[in-house]
Amino acid sequence: MNLRDKSQSKMVDVFKTGKEYRRRDLHDMYGGQRYGGISTPSKHPFIMIFTGDRGEEYGYKDGWTENGIFLYTGEGQEGDMQFIRGNKAILEHEKDGKDIHLFEYVRTGYVKYVGQMLCVGYRVKDKDNKGQNRKVIVFELMPIEAELPQKGSFK
Repeated sequence: MNLRDKSQSKMVDVFKTGKEYRRRDLHDMYGGQRYGGISTPSKHPFIMIFTGDRGEEYGYKDGWTENGIFLYTGEGQEGDMQFIRGNKAILEHEKDGKDIHLFEYVRTGYVKYVGQMLCVGYRVKDKDNKGQNRKVIVFELMPIEAELPQKGSFK
């Protein structure tokens, strides 16, 4: 997938769709938080987000809608989620000139690159997946390579 190179204002290939990466290697190369679902490397113009079945153990349930939008649960395991740290980074990624790259766990320590995403909105749920009362941020992410409807296709 392509990334913006701020110093040269051109696109740079970094990740390949469908390719498996060892998460540790991604952090060794690019930095960012090694644990948790949202990693924000300070020296690179992108955010890496990680999803997988293990997230359900912590109350996160991510997945695709029938309309091709990926619902991604924000970070924060206790109390109300807020737009700080990784959640703020996702919400403001376009303003900050950062791309979002989605990875899915395929086995322990290894992730598969799904693709570049665009945050097109979010919703706030009043309960987490365990039924506890708290504000849970769920981002609506659209793949950059998604085909847009043709003009006149909405009737």
